[in-house]
Amino acid sequence: MTDPDRDLANWLPRLLATARQLLGWPAPRAGDGRLELRDRKLLGRAIERLSLGLTRDRGLVGQRYLDNPEMLAGYLLFYWPISYGQVRRLLGELPRKPGTALDLGSGPGAASFALLDAGATRVLAADRSGPALGLAAKLAQLSMTSGKALNTQRWQPETPLPSGKFSVIVAQHLLNELWRGDEALERRAALCRDLLGRLESHGTLLLIEPALRDTSRELLQLRDVLVGEGIAVRAPCLYRGACQALDRPSDWCHAERDWTPPPMVLELAQAAGLRKERLKMSYLMLAPPGELWAEPPPGRLFRIVSEPLQGKGRLRYMACGPEGRMGLALQDKHVTDANRHFEALERGEVIRIEGAEAKGDGLGLGATSRVTRLAAPGESVPDSGEDAGATYGRAPRPPGWES
Repeated sequence: MTDPDRDLANWLPRLLATARQLLGWPAPRAGDGRLELRDRKLLGRAIERLSLGLTRDRGLVGQRYLDNPEMLAGYLLFYWPISYGQVRRLLGELPRKPGTALDLGSGPGAASFALLDAGATRVLAADRSGPALGLAAKLAQLSMTSGKALNTQRWQPETPLPSGKFSVIVAQHLLNELWRGDEALERRAALCRDLLGRLESHGTLLLIEPALRDTSRELLQLRDVLVGEGIAVRAPCLYRGACQALDRPSDWCHAERDWTPPPMVLELAQAAGLRKERLKMSYLMLAPPGELWAEPPPGRLFRIVSEPLQGKGRLRYMACGPEGRMGLALQDKHVTDANRHFEALERGEVIRIEGAEAKGDGLGLGATSRVTRLAAPGESVPDSGEDAGATYGRAPRPPGWES
């Protein structure tokens, strides 16, 4: 897989040229790939409206905001790079390279091109916004990728899904915009059942939602419905029971990934009064009906699900593993070469811990404890050492799932 930041840098001139054409701006001076001050202000206002309507007052949820040229241009130059970066980093956790893929609720195709750049052979971008799909098609023409690798199709939530089978299906920032109220959970679950039934053997459904408390908890509630019906989670979950982050209303679970924001994204973030130094999202990777959970490596495994929690004379993290969600703590006086990596843990990292004792609401590490990194954020967790056929074995499909 190529470098995501370098690939994104190659997209920026195409995004800018497409946005200029969309808004009817004159062609820039030769060699000038920067936005002028007045353009940054105009796009900053559009991005601020998008941020307010999608992540704060939620007034744009369910609306056709990508049919508005200024909002679509703002999305293209600001949220498109962010969405692309999210998908590229999460695709590193797939058990195999993507083949034929579906990008449902694609907008102007950020996830679609992330899939193609990660090795997908063909992607179908499906969305209800004709203007957004039109921009995705233009970007395909501007890219080095053959235009035949990307196809577009209009899709409405109340209409049948695109036909075919796919190795990867991505629904990015889609579910939280579909349906509200008491019926939302079941209708989203029904859509996911339909999507899961369209996966190829060993395929993956990747759901990505904003890293907000409410949208993250809604994704975890959806997880519990599907897991309760026998669906296996590829990532990030190591725990197979009901999600314990839902036990308290104040808790939720989200991921963060490092990235290098392009200068244009930083300029537009400043114009909109936002910060985007890290990529934040909530996500689930789900296996097709009947596929077993992958067996993790032996030992006490945990995925780090919080930032470092500094205390007096000790360092603490929240973690979640096959045993469930719990705190991990190490006192400063007990730091050794064998457990020193505990001081540098990152949210999303998977570790093995040896020599810890139950204390309080979790585990206390001591001077004899050992901490081993098994997977960095964005990497797949190694299996138990069994062959791929055993790790990704098949089980009888749950009742009610289409064959």
